[in-house]
Amino acid sequence: MLYFVFKRTLDFGISILIIVLFWWLLLLITLLIKVGSPGPAILAQNRIGLNQNEFVCFKFRTMQTGTKVAATHEVSAKNITGIGHFLRKSKLDELPQIWNIIKNEMSFIGPRPCLPNQRELIKLRTDAGIFDDLPGITGWAQVRGIDMSDPQRLVTAETEYKMRRSISVDIKILLATFIGNGNGDRTHQS
Repeated sequence: MLYFVFKRTLDFGISILIIVLFWWLLLLITLLIKVGSPGPAILAQNRIGLNQNEFVCFKFRTMQTGTKVAATHEVSAKNITGIGHFLRKSKLDELPQIWNIIKNEMSFIGPRPCLPNQRELIKLRTDAGIFDDLPGITGWAQVRGIDMSDPQRLVTAETEYKMRRSISVDIKILLATFIGNGNGDRTHQS
């Protein structure tokens, strides 16, 4: 119980701190996206979260407008915008998800939320009880370089995290993310 209270307090506190200290960065990224390619700066996409409920997940748009709605590993790298490469590599594209954290739809640490059409992953996560927890911006699997292209390996890592999770493990994952561990979901290179 203490773990969940600490986690929610940390999530909410860091989100507010980011807004207060880095509002200018959020604005700058928004402007760079708008100047770099046509379309909205923010991508709003349905994802599967806690208890398999759908929610709208927000990210800075890193792909061309009109790119198919699919798991990142199923999308060609050619669809990534100029600024999108930098945003994805630096993980700054995830910043708008602080709004999802404030709304208690996500946490900083947890399994990455999947798309409603990722049926194999949803089934594996359901069987493993992964949907019992809030999804996260980063997680145990991501800092180990495991993405959604290998659903079985991903769920194995998420199950391992579920058994090991603690305040200290979450802090290690957060620090590993900030220093650049994990590459996020990779695009298809064709």
